[in-house]
Amino acid sequence: MLEPSQNDQLPPIPGKRYFSIGEVSELCGVRPHVLRYWEQEFPELAPAKRTGNRRYYQRQDVLLIRQIRSLLYEQGFTISGARQRLGGEAGRQDADRTAQLVRQMRQELEEVLAILKT
Repeated sequence: MLEPSQNDQLPPIPGKRYFSIGEVSELCGVRPHVLRYWEQEFPELAPAKRTGNRRYYQRQDVLLIRQIRSLLYEQGFTISGARQRLGGEAGRQDADRTAQLVRQMRQELEEVLAILKT
Protein backbone atom coordinates (compact mmCIF):
# COMPACT_ATOMS: atom_id res chain seq x y z
CA MET A 1 0.00 0.00 0.00
CA LEU A 2 1.20 3.51 -0.73
CA GLU A 3 2.42 5.65 2.12
CA PRO A 4 1.36 9.30 2.31
CA SER A 5 4.93 10.54 1.82
CA GLN A 6 5.41 8.79 -1.50
CA ASN A 7 4.84 10.82 -4.65
CA ASP A 8 4.24 7.76 -6.83
CA GLN A 9 1.35 8.02 -9.21
CA LEU A 10 -1.82 6.40 -8.00
CA PRO A 11 -3.19 3.47 -9.99
CA PRO A 12 -5.84 4.15 -12.65
CA ILE A 13 -9.46 3.99 -11.55
CA PRO A 14 -11.19 0.96 -13.11
CA GLY A 15 -14.37 1.52 -15.08
CA LYS A 16 -16.68 0.20 -12.39
CA ARG A 17 -19.74 1.80 -10.89
CA TYR A 18 -19.10 0.93 -7.22
CA PHE A 19 -15.96 0.25 -5.20
CA SER A 20 -15.50 -1.35 -1.79
CA ILE A 21 -13.57 0.42 0.95
CA GLY A 22 -10.65 -1.95 0.38
CA GLU A 23 -10.53 -1.13 -3.32
CA VAL A 24 -10.71 2.61 -2.63
CA SER A 25 -7.96 2.23 -0.06
CA GLU A 26 -5.69 0.71 -2.71
CA LEU A 27 -6.72 3.21 -5.42
CA CYS A 28 -6.11 6.23 -3.19
CA GLY A 29 -3.13 5.06 -1.14
CA VAL A 30 -4.78 5.50 2.26
CA ARG A 31 -5.89 2.96 4.82
CA PRO A 32 -9.57 2.10 5.37
CA HIS A 33 -9.68 3.63 8.86
CA VAL A 34 -8.48 6.92 7.37
CA LEU A 35 -11.32 6.81 4.83
CA ARG A 36 -13.86 6.25 7.59
CA TYR A 37 -12.40 9.19 9.52
CA TRP A 38 -12.51 11.44 6.47
CA GLU A 39 -16.20 10.60 6.03
CA GLN A 40 -16.79 12.23 9.42
CA GLU A 41 -14.66 15.27 8.63
CA PHE A 42 -15.73 16.01 5.05
CA PRO A 43 -19.51 16.22 4.52
CA GLU A 44 -19.04 15.96 0.73
CA LEU A 45 -17.74 12.43 1.21
CA ALA A 46 -20.76 10.22 1.84
CA PRO A 47 -20.55 6.77 0.23
CA ALA A 48 -23.70 4.69 -0.13
CA LYS A 49 -24.17 2.16 2.64
CA ARG A 50 -25.86 -1.18 2.02
CA THR A 51 -26.67 -4.22 4.10
CA GLY A 52 -24.31 -4.78 7.00
CA ASN A 53 -23.29 -1.11 6.84
CA ARG A 54 -20.94 -1.85 3.93
CA ARG A 55 -19.69 1.21 2.12
CA TYR A 56 -19.90 1.50 -1.64
CA TYR A 57 -17.96 4.36 -3.17
CA GLN A 58 -18.63 5.74 -6.65
CA ARG A 59 -16.10 7.16 -9.09
CA GLN A 60 -16.71 10.76 -7.95
CA ASP A 61 -16.06 9.65 -4.35
CA VAL A 62 -12.71 8.19 -5.38
CA LEU A 63 -11.80 11.43 -7.16
CA LEU A 64 -12.80 13.44 -4.09
CA ILE A 65 -10.71 11.19 -1.83
CA ARG A 66 -7.72 11.65 -4.11
CA GLN A 67 -8.24 15.41 -3.94
CA ILE A 68 -8.47 15.30 -0.12
CA ARG A 69 -5.35 13.13 -0.01
CA SER A 70 -3.48 15.64 -2.18
CA LEU A 71 -4.55 18.56 -0.01
CA LEU A 72 -3.52 16.82 3.22
CA TYR A 73 -0.45 14.82 2.26
CA GLU A 74 1.09 16.70 -0.65
CA GLN A 75 0.02 20.32 -0.16
CA GLY A 76 0.27 20.29 3.64
CA PHE A 77 -3.24 21.45 4.53
CA THR A 78 -4.79 20.65 7.89
CA ILE A 79 -8.16 18.89 8.02
CA SER A 80 -9.83 22.24 8.71
CA GLY A 81 -7.94 23.96 5.90
CA ALA A 82 -8.74 21.19 3.44
CA ARG A 83 -12.41 21.32 4.44
CA GLN A 84 -12.48 25.09 3.81
CA ARG A 85 -10.64 24.70 0.53
CA LEU A 86 -13.11 22.08 -0.69
CA GLY A 87 -16.12 24.06 0.52
CA GLY A 88 -14.99 27.28 -1.11
CA GLU A 89 -14.23 25.72 -4.45
CA ALA A 90 -17.55 24.17 -5.48
CA GLY A 91 -17.28 25.28 -9.11
CA ARG A 92 -13.57 24.72 -9.39
CA GLN A 93 -13.89 21.34 -7.69
CA ASP A 94 -16.20 20.10 -10.44
CA ALA A 95 -13.75 21.35 -13.06
CA ASP A 96 -10.84 19.63 -11.28
CA ARG A 97 -12.76 16.36 -11.08
CA THR A 98 -13.69 16.58 -14.74
CA ALA A 99 -10.09 17.29 -15.74
CA GLN A 100 -8.86 14.39 -13.61
CA LEU A 101 -11.50 12.11 -15.12
CA VAL A 102 -10.48 13.13 -18.65
CA ARG A 103 -6.79 12.47 -17.86
CA GLN A 104 -7.70 9.09 -16.40
CA MET A 105 -9.80 8.10 -19.42
CA ARG A 106 -7.07 9.23 -21.82
CA GLN A 107 -4.49 7.14 -19.99
CA GLU A 108 -6.77 4.10 -20.07
CA LEU A 109 -7.48 4.58 -23.79
CA GLU A 110 -3.78 4.89 -24.52
CA GLU A 111 -3.19 1.61 -22.67
CA VAL A 112 -5.93 -0.08 -24.70
CA LEU A 113 -4.43 1.33 -27.90
CA ALA A 114 -1.01 -0.01 -26.96
CA ILE A 115 -2.50 -3.45 -26.34
CA LEU A 116 -4.34 -3.38 -29.68
CA LYS A 117 -1.16 -2.44 -31.54
CA THR A 118 0.67 -5.51 -30.27
